[in-house]
Amino acid sequence: MTDVADRRSASPRDPAVRCGYFVSGACRSCTLIETPITDQLAGKQARCRSLLPTVPESAWVAPVPGGVRAFRNRAKLAVGGRAGAVTLGILARDGTGVDLRACLIQGGAIHAAIPALAEVLNATGLAPYDVPARRGELKYVHVTEAPNGDLMLRFVVRTQEGLGRIRARLGAVRAAIPAAVVVTVNLLPEHRAVLEGDEEIVLHGASLPMPLGPVTLHLQPRSFFQTNTVVAQALYAQVADWVDAMGPQTLWDLYCGVGGFALHCAAPGRAVTGVELSTSAIEAAERSAADAGLHADFIASDATAYAHDHESEAPELVIVNPPRRGIGGELADWLQRNRRVRSVVYSSCNPESLARDLERMPDFAVRSARLFDMFPHTGHLEVAVLLERGAPAPHDPTSAAPESATDAGR
Repeated sequence: MTDVADRRSASPRDPAVRCGYFVSGACRSCTLIETPITDQLAGKQARCRSLLPTVPESAWVAPVPGGVRAFRNRAKLAVGGRAGAVTLGILARDGTGVDLRACLIQGGAIHAAIPALAEVLNATGLAPYDVPARRGELKYVHVTEAPNGDLMLRFVVRTQEGLGRIRARLGAVRAAIPAAVVVTVNLLPEHRAVLEGDEEIVLHGASLPMPLGPVTLHLQPRSFFQTNTVVAQALYAQVADWVDAMGPQTLWDLYCGVGGFALHCAAPGRAVTGVELSTSAIEAAERSAADAGLHADFIASDATAYAHDHESEAPELVIVNPPRRGIGGELADWLQRNRRVRSVVYSSCNPESLARDLERMPDFAVRSARLFDMFPHTGHLEVAVLLERGAPAPHDPTSAAPESATDAGR
């Protein structure tokens, strides 16, 4: 079906990618898919340089490309169609299903599993959820792929009826999709434009192991993980290199998720603490640390609140990987005034919020910066910067920052 989505391997120098879904207007999610990948990278690099004018040209490291096809490790498939004949893909503006099972950006294991997923759902006899009419049962299927091809399947349904029918067919699900090492059902009873509800019922397995070089992360059903595994591994490796070059004895990883940065930066003689609001993510991080034999402490807490509550214990280096809104003024001001913090690594999926936060941290200079093309064929990107406090005052490990009331009022 090469006219719809040519899934053959391609080099980053391919002049263009043809996607029949895009050409027909059925799906326009990959807004830049007709732009050569080298031009996409150049445009993203130019955007970052424009938004971050204080970064010296010499500080920019060559960008990490994200691939052309089969790079996405997570699919959020909306269920449409009708009972016994479901579609898996997206919903059109009128709520009808658009089947995207040949989408070229999905990982190979996800792509192979989608037809079997459709047959499993057809066999349940459950009706897809009709958004305009507010009736039906099947809402989404979330599929996450590990580097070895193992999968996590999450079926999002509206009621206990959907849960019961999928539970009754668990054996059929596992037979049809043997790569599924985790199978769950998520209940989303509300008529809301969200992708999942608050209640998750695990039917099989517990976590999806994600081997990433020296560390294997364990993803639980509601854990956050970057959508491009190869680029995520490059991002972790780059940050670990930056941290090793700075050589801190103490490090905080704020917004640590399942512990990716913290565990890649853990080293003998280095005290590492990861902070994340999600308790399930903290549990996953603790398991990954234990399996790898790495020492790191993980704490379930809000990042900004934790920083304020442990001001006198601030580390030499802080890693932040916030959501799109950025770390915000309160945490940026805290980093600016707490002179215990000598270095910051900021990984951002939104260069606009990164730029705003850096403006509130004038004492820090960017020593290195790198673009990571986590989301090819779209305008989205990941950019990481290494910040170092300039003209440091003599370090006094017994003094708590800020040094004066004037500093505190900045």
